[in-house]
Amino acid sequence: MRFGYSDDCLAHDTGHRHPESPDRLRAIREGLSRRHGVEYVEATPADRATITAVHDADYVDEFESYAAAGGGNWDPDTVVAEATFTAARRSAGLAEWAAREATTAGGRETPFALGRPPGHHAVADDAMGFCFFNNAAVAARAVVDDPATNVDRAAIFDWDVHHGNGTQDLFYETDDVFYGSVHEQGIYPGSGAASETGAGAGAGTTLNVPLPAGADDDDYRHAVERAVLPALRGYDPDLVLVSAGFDAHRHDPISRMRLSTEGYAVLTDRLRSLAASCDAGLGFVLEGGYDLDTLSEGVGVVHETVAGRPAGADEEADPGEATRETVTDLRERLDL
Repeated sequence: MRFGYSDDCLAHDTGHRHPESPDRLRAIREGLSRRHGVEYVEATPADRATITAVHDADYVDEFESYAAAGGGNWDPDTVVAEATFTAARRSAGLAEWAAREATTAGGRETPFALGRPPGHHAVADDAMGFCFFNNAAVAARAVVDDPATNVDRAAIFDWDVHHGNGTQDLFYETDDVFYGSVHEQGIYPGSGAASETGAGAGAGTTLNVPLPAGADDDDYRHAVERAVLPALRGYDPDLVLVSAGFDAHRHDPISRMRLSTEGYAVLTDRLRSLAASCDAGLGFVLEGGYDLDTLSEGVGVVHETVAGRPAGADEEADPGEATRETVTDLRERLDL
């Protein structure tokens, strides 16, 4: 596994005690340093045309000017420093690198873009939820629109504890990028109901599995194995990008979910097998995760699983009744 990284992403200074801090990347790097064979790539920042294929040009200009003037609070949670615009371009560029790396001919790599700020809440014309440019969306649009990649359809699967409202909105009415999410029900940003399945040309290319607070490894496995994987197989993408947040971990300070580090290994294993069966590239893009130890462990276990580490939990998942009902409804709704 190769990792995309740049020190530019450390310069996005969110201030004292903000959960989305540069220490997140430092902790990941420190954890990976204890594992052999880690290679880092400093990808180029995303260019303006690549960003404005997803985001409104006026918004990009406003964000750039706001940062150049010294920044401030874009909203109560989303902080801009002078260096934030540069960091956001770099983070989007790292995601684009991951998407292109995953689809390179002659033996696909499995890349992981370690960028910040994260991206999945950013909508076409606004920043929110710590996010400015929607990194996974920028990456997916770049490779789908580039005929040289031979990627006609991409899928983004989001396992962050929060629903990626921005990613969903950007592709809700298009059929060349599938968006799927497993997330905690009822928390920020309040979107991601199971009834949200796409519209127009994108009807059926959005999948949301909202899980109740306290959902654990069995709930996630059941949701992924019985809903997400069948939907992805039916879509048959050329590229699968994972919006990889680690804030559903049982020790994360802003989550009520109960996913374990081994649970992330199992999810990675299932997605690796799915990508292989579809002959699709597989790449990871960092989103949330705010306990430094479990964030580092989560990225590390993805790395180890991609490298061949056996994942546990071969027995059938035993989810809670609410999870079982949600998944059954989705399978009927989407004919999975």
